[in-house]
Amino acid sequence: MVCWSINSSMRRAMRFRCRQLLPMLIFLALVLCPGAATHAQGIDVSKYQGTINWKKVAKSKKVKFVYVRATEGTSIKDPRYRANIDSARKHSIYVGSYHVYSSKTTAYQQFANFKSVVSKKKQDLIPVLDIEGHHSGNLYMARVDKLLELMEKEYGVKPMIYTSEKVYLEHFSGKRYRSYHIFVAKYKGSPVIRYTLWQHSKTGRISGISGDVDLDKFHKKHSLYDILLPKHRKKKVAPKPAAAKTDSTAKSDTSSKSTAA
Repeated sequence: MVCWSINSSMRRAMRFRCRQLLPMLIFLALVLCPGAATHAQGIDVSKYQGTINWKKVAKSKKVKFVYVRATEGTSIKDPRYRANIDSARKHSIYVGSYHVYSSKTTAYQQFANFKSVVSKKKQDLIPVLDIEGHHSGNLYMARVDKLLELMEKEYGVKPMIYTSEKVYLEHFSGKRYRSYHIFVAKYKGSPVIRYTLWQHSKTGRISGISGDVDLDKFHKKHSLYDILLPKHRKKKVAPKPAAAKTDSTAKSDTSSKSTAA
């Protein structure tokens, strides 16, 4: 009976001590692992998702940010863009816009199309240049570089580059693009390249969206902070984590500079 009483007292003391230490452990976890403070996951949408119930999307608490298709090439404008941007922002979801690159028209023409649709004051996230995998053999890097330059000048921050691993390794793994965030699409296995965002599924399901939707998540060394526009970084979002190290697959940029922008 005496032994039981002693053990019982020790257990109560240990539980009390653990309750005292718990707040400190949580604090240390947030400081040492800043990315853990914003387990923010996101989606990217376009007209193909139809009419989205953003109130339901926000209530699901699975979506903290969304990239919305704005334009493609010189003349294509997504008909659901404005409704998606306005409704998502109304329901406190961080929003950003992306342009789908075309190898058939100039950088100036494509930028003019994007700028005509995307209002700077309605953006929370850095813009994205979407370079699909089929551009592997005909990317025209001079045109890509000029479009990136024009987007940066207009929106005050380097755009994020969305693409496949193959296109990244062929054109974007050199030092020239080291300062750009990479948004990689890969649905089987984990990416072997450096990245900030990973589009890991194209068949995701989110309440408020009928059918499939792309799902996006951060690399463990990155967080929502990294893709916020500077004007929003003063808000209470996790501090910027350490930059990811150079990926082992990086190679020198041997991209062709042919074809005028």
